[in-house]
Amino acid sequence: MSVLDNWDKWKDFLGDRLNQAKQQGLDQNLVNDLAYQVGDYLAQQVDPKNEQERVLSDLWSVASEEEQQAIASVMVKLVQNNGTK
Repeated sequence: MSVLDNWDKWKDFLGDRLNQAKQQGLDQNLVNDLAYQVGDYLAQQVDPKNEQERVLSDLWSVASEEEQQAIASVMVKLVQNNGTK
């Protein structure tokens, strides 16, 4: 089962990566930029595996670049306290 198949596992995965990035000293702007790049990659290359991912994919597809940056930033905030570490 892929982390993309389950929304909670996906959030935990992202939370773990976010915690690692912060421990490595990445600043918030760089984290948000990386989140935008990941979101853009997922939107173009990965078929959504659940309803939540489908909503994000649909929103991403109609959003301007500025709005996509905001979506990425909100996803970072969503997973900030998630993860296993």
